[in-house]
Amino acid sequence: MLRLSRMADYGVLLLAHLARAPEGLVRTHEAAMATGVPAPMASKILQALQQHGLVQSVRGAKGGYRLARAPEKITIGEVVAALEGGVALTDCLVDASRCEQAPLCATSRAWRRISRAIEEALEGITLADMADPAFAPRLVLARGKEAA
Repeated sequence: MLRLSRMADYGVLLLAHLARAPEGLVRTHEAAMATGVPAPMASKILQALQQHGLVQSVRGAKGGYRLARAPEKITIGEVVAALEGGVALTDCLVDASRCEQAPLCATSRAWRRISRAIEEALEGITLADMADPAFAPRLVLARGKEAA
């Protein structure tokens, strides 16, 4: 099974909530309650997203977190890269020295191409898209056919 970590999934949920916040600033516990993300995990994720420049924090009694850029300018690929380190479907794409088969491997180029296609798909969807309940992405396959 190919899947994102819970941290990346929760990160997108939290950022989508911030994108929909009319006042702009959202406190960690409010974001946690609104999204169902446990508060300690929400705090950890928001801090990581701040370190990667995706959110800003405002200290004080009326503080909280807000998006660092407009939701249309933040891609899901950026979020995944910030929380997961990017897309690498096999160990050899992370570090070729970790793979015993690397010198003889006939599939690493194909895996690299597949990983790149996933990265491009994630870069093609913005936080604004994810925050829009009516958004229904269309996937265009490599041969030009559209998937539902």
